[in-house]
Parts: sequence; C-alpha cells; structure tokens
Amino acid sequence: MTGTDPKADLRHYLQRGRDALLWKLDGLSEYDARRPLVPTGTNLLGLVKHVASVESGYLGETFGRPFGERLPWLDEGAEPNADMWATAEETREEIVGLYRRVWAHSDATIDALPLDAPGRVPWWSPGHDEVTLHRILLHMVAETHRHAGHADIVRELVDGAAGWRPGADNLPGRDAGWWEGYRDRLERVAREAGPYDASR
Repeated sequence: MTGTDPKADLRHYLQRGRDALLWKLDGLSEYDARRPLVPTGTNLLGLVKHVASVESGYLGETFGRPFGERLPWLDEGAEPNADMWATAEETREEIVGLYRRVWAHSDATIDALPLDAPGRVPWWSPGHDEVTLHRILLHMVAETHRHAGHADIVRELVDGAAGWRPGADNLPGRDAGWWEGYRDRLERVAREAGPYDASR
C-alpha cells in the first residue's frame, strides 16, 4: 500500500477482504464449508458466492462493464436467498473460481476508470442510484469486510479456528485453557449484568 494513491489504497483493502474471506474455507470438508450454523443459514461457501455475485454487479454493470457470465441465482424469479448458499451440484472449486474471475473483471474496471468515473446502480432507488467509482470501491470494501467478519464467526463455530489471516490472526497468543477461562469469565459477567433466561 503506497499511502499516496487513493485508488491503490482502496484496491489494497478490497483485496485484503477478498483474501480473508477465501482463507476461511481452507482445510474444511465440503460439509463444513456449507453447513448453516446460525438461524438465518449463513455458511462459508454461501458467503463467497454472495460476495462474488454482489461484486460482479457493483464493479461491472454499474459502470457499463457487465460481467460476462450468467449468474442464474440472481435472475428475476430465482429462489429467495439463492446467492447465499451453494447447491450440492455447485462445487467449492466452481464458486471460488467464479469469485477469482469476478476479481479479475473488477480489477480491470478499477484499472480502466478514474475514481470520479460516473456509474449507476440500477437496483438502488431513484435519486440514490448515481455513483462514482470511488463510492462503489468504498461500498465494496465495506461489504467484503463485513462478510469476512461473518465468515470468521462461522468458521469459529465450525472448528474453533479464528483470526484475520495466516500468520497474523490479530488475537492474543493464548492456549485453549486461557480462552476457555476467558469465555467463562465473560459469561459470569453477562449473568451479573442482567437477568439470565435459562430457556434460551
């Protein structure tokens, strides 16, 4: 990161989010990559599919540079939330490959246009749909990192793995016993702070 080129800085942070999101799939079985671990069904491979889909539109169609592949789960009449999970027929390699092709298409858009290049987000409401590349890059950095955070929590629920990226997890270097004691302490504090509902 140069610190002097705003476009390069935004692209750097977008790529860090992309890499973090994909890292969360490393070492998992097909089942664990897909299993829903919260009531809304959030799962790791679905997050990658969703972010790939969203990025293909924001850094494609928005600037008159549509991504060249059809994404049927985004078609009108598609099943609700179809972009948030992978079918049994969609392999991890296909979803990850799609995401990498979207990156390449998006990066070409970023390279080709100045930050003040105008665009239009057709799925945003009128009066709010006129944008610039700068605004969409900010939006995609936020969107990607938001979902990378979701992926971090889901991965921790799968097998206890947590952290920001390989070699720099951004967590205190403690063993499993310390973390268990830490969590127990937080549970005690939470119960002291307010009524505990045993039915939950």
